[in-house]
Amino acid sequence: MKRRNLLFFAGTLLMMLLLAACSGGKDEGATSNNDSSSKNNTSSSKESSGKTEENRTLTIAMGSDIVSFDIHNHNNTSTEAVHDNMFNYLFKRDDNNVIQPELVDTFEQLDELTVQMKLKEGVKFHNGDTLTSEDVKFTLERVATDETLREYPNYKQIKEVEIVDELTFKVITHAPEPSLFHRLSRLGSSMLPKKYIEENGWDHFLSNPVGTGPYKFKEWKRDDRIVMVPFEDYFEGKVDEWDEVVFRIIPENSTRVSELLTGGVDIAVNIPPSDWDRVDKNEGTSMKKNTSNRTIMLILRATEGYPTADVRVRQAIDYAIDDGSLAEHALKGGGTPTRTRVGPGNFGHNPKLYDTYNYDLEKAKSLLAEAGYPDGFEMTLHSPRGRYLQDAEVTEMIAGMLAQAGIKVNIEFMEWSNFTEMRTAKKNKDAYLLGLGNSMFDGAYAVDWYRAERFVGETDYKNDEIEELLNASASNMNSDEREAQIQKIEEIAAEDVPHVQLYQETINTGVSDRIEFNPPQDEMIYVPKIKRK
Repeated sequence: MKRRNLLFFAGTLLMMLLLAACSGGKDEGATSNNDSSSKNNTSSSKESSGKTEENRTLTIAMGSDIVSFDIHNHNNTSTEAVHDNMFNYLFKRDDNNVIQPELVDTFEQLDELTVQMKLKEGVKFHNGDTLTSEDVKFTLERVATDETLREYPNYKQIKEVEIVDELTFKVITHAPEPSLFHRLSRLGSSMLPKKYIEENGWDHFLSNPVGTGPYKFKEWKRDDRIVMVPFEDYFEGKVDEWDEVVFRIIPENSTRVSELLTGGVDIAVNIPPSDWDRVDKNEGTSMKKNTSNRTIMLILRATEGYPTADVRVRQAIDYAIDDGSLAEHALKGGGTPTRTRVGPGNFGHNPKLYDTYNYDLEKAKSLLAEAGYPDGFEMTLHSPRGRYLQDAEVTEMIAGMLAQAGIKVNIEFMEWSNFTEMRTAKKNKDAYLLGLGNSMFDGAYAVDWYRAERFVGETDYKNDEIEELLNASASNMNSDEREAQIQKIEEIAAEDVPHVQLYQETINTGVSDRIEFNPPQDEMIYVPKIKRK
């Protein structure tokens, strides 16, 4: 600092001290208010930059928007990552991946079909209603009986919820259910407000959602942002770390990275490999990584009339794709090749099928010739863009690999909302790229994607041996036997290839140094655990 500036600063400071002394403390209150106003203005200015601890708005950049506020009509991980802050589950996994009660206070297994549970007292919905057994019955019986809901297959095991009193209820299943507590610790067991929905209707709820979670809904501007604020009457006490939470929808990788580097967001998901070093070397940001519970795969049509209806064609596609190169080059090491979707840490994981892959171009060509396609064939591959790590680059690499086997691939890149609408309408053609997580951490959830009745008109895949094993394992309370049954399903599917398993994805998140956050394996962004430094 120059001497002239030092003198000016000293003179100014002396004048301020003299003025304070002359006041004799008579205007102390006014001075305090002025100081507070000055601090608030400074804080407001700093908040706009997003770089200082005075900023009590947490901003998270996501690659795609949520699907809906209907907890039962999606199975999308990034949607659940948002919902997780607005809704509570009956049970929840702790940091050691052990299932613990969340809304439930006590529970008892009465017999092989019945579990009696009691809710915690004093749990409030965001509109002020008290959580009761009526809400549990309304929530679970809706998803267990409505076949049109996407989460129905994961809750149809529940026969009914019997109310004992205002806080006590029984969950009764059709058959012994070894995965019941796993199912009650994920998105479909978020509690819905029965009275609020019945009085106002579903359309009102979907645009003004109400849960029991630590944060409540403020606004949703589709394809732009979701905003939440703390719930004052949260049953575990108001979470006051953040005054506002904003989930911004930024599909473009470059824009998400730029916003992180310049302080516009605190967390940015799916940072591409080309920017990892840039984020780490930038002052104020760093990369946080973890192994995801998500597997990236190609879902193939087994519908009659499609080339992929022939198992030899499906196997040829598998052999033509070099999963190792995808993980090494497209992802820069951000994935582990696999032939199973049941990854490490999940019940039923088959280690023989993990960190391995098929790749044999000549065998792929031979299988195609056997199937009657010696010159290959033409197919359509649908792919989202910006939903998964390097998804567009991976899709283009796959198309190039299949071309070497003689398969001409026409890629249809789609925005996530259009992609999900296509799947819902079952308008998919030969194949689509999809990433599937597993918030149950139970292989039963993963292998159920091979169940024929779930995908009639979408994939039309059916294997009788898998059907028998699915039915047997669904009610087998012997954990060793059930684990072996799930592993056997994985082995059959690895050979029958209804889905081409590619790799288990790594979570690559850019994080501002002003906060403490490490992405968990299930990819949830649970705000109460995100702290300011």
